[in-house]
Amino acid sequence: MTRLLDVCTPCNEHMQVNVKFDVDDLGLNVISGSGVLSVALICQRCTESLIFDLDIEFTLSPAKNDEAAEALPSYYDAIELDENGEVNLLELVEEELLLAIPLIAKHEPSQCQAPVDSVWGELPEELEKPNPFDVLQKFK
Repeated sequence: MTRLLDVCTPCNEHMQVNVKFDVDDLGLNVISGSGVLSVALICQRCTESLIFDLDIEFTLSPAKNDEAAEALPSYYDAIELDENGEVNLLELVEEELLLAIPLIAKHEPSQCQAPVDSVWGELPEELEKPNPFDVLQKFK
């Protein structure tokens, strides 16, 4: 999982993933599964290491092309088959893990090592300023 290793450092050497293959009532092939992996990310507030659990669940249906993917029911995500008509499970799990990484990784405010003078939370409301275009109302 080289793309995952480029973004974070796994805390465990192994990951437990459960995958189930099934055919639904509509005759569609369905791949569903779940997994959990602890990874080390960099907190964007204090730049210290942050341990984060990537908890994934997925329900996918293989599709040969874009038209087949669009025809799938909305409760299934499509996964494209490769040139041999197969699904690469390692790439599937890696992609789901990458999607589970938060856009901005950060500790909880109480656990963060950011400087004390940093302010987090709501910004004060700006004072009401006069609209500079109100002057144009006089010219009507």
